[in-house]
Amino acid sequence: MALPPATPTGDAAVTPPVLSTPATGDAGRDVLARVIEATKRVARQEIMPRYLNVARHRKSDGSVFTQADLAAQEALVRELQAIANVPVLGEEMGASAQRALWEAGDDGVWCVDPIDGTSNFVNGIPYFAVSVALVRQGRPELGVVYDPVADECFYAQKGGGAFLNGEELPILPGVPTLREAVAQANLKRLPRELSLMLGHRPPYASHRNFGASTLEWCYVAAGRFDVYVHGGQKLWDYAAGVLILQEAGGHVSGLYDDDFWAEDPFQRSVIAALRGDVFDDWRAWNRLHLQDRD
Repeated sequence: MALPPATPTGDAAVTPPVLSTPATGDAGRDVLARVIEATKRVARQEIMPRYLNVARHRKSDGSVFTQADLAAQEALVRELQAIANVPVLGEEMGASAQRALWEAGDDGVWCVDPIDGTSNFVNGIPYFAVSVALVRQGRPELGVVYDPVADECFYAQKGGGAFLNGEELPILPGVPTLREAVAQANLKRLPRELSLMLGHRPPYASHRNFGASTLEWCYVAAGRFDVYVHGGQKLWDYAAGVLILQEAGGHVSGLYDDDFWAEDPFQRSVIAALRGDVFDDWRAWNRLHLQDRD
């Protein structure tokens, strides 16, 4: 499936129906096209004009946010509910509201991260993204991750493959052995013993940590990274990315459970790789060096 055609504009425009629940088939492809268009529009209008020109603030948990995050989330709520009229769960909401929306969202919920990589954004580091996923019964059915600096749009629909700007993923095949791999590893959120082993005696060739989880998933899906590990991600960190990786043929589990979906949706650990043989070795290595959960 290549990039869906944009919805017509001007005199020839035909307004598609507002959907009360996620759609499948041709209607689903139209939803995906409209989400891609909306995500790019929000990035163009609300995020990029504030790049290198916005003050940072701190949340109660110490994480950074900006007026660009808030404006982009507000715009995404408007845009997405005009496409599918289901609740929007965003990063820039209170934890209790997020939980309530998630628990009531079996019939469909938008999950958005208006700017993933806000610390990069405010420091002028060109590695951040807008992430949108449409989730039903706890599983993503559509995902879009857009990097507005590189103008790279990663997207997938359940059962329809994964793509980057119209090119099917993966772009690179990935290395055949774990020893040759380039890893994306977030060491600070891993159990101490595992983090120390990865820092001092890693099983791969080299690792990176760029600070935007939504893009990290997509880079694995593209074959830019070979393996991935993270100690705990929020729903908006993985909702689009895990679908994009799996639709690209990638593999994923949790640190402790082979079923990635078994953990708390607001604190899920990740072991992932593009190639199945490398994934098996990577998961085995991580499990070997984990302390007992107790």
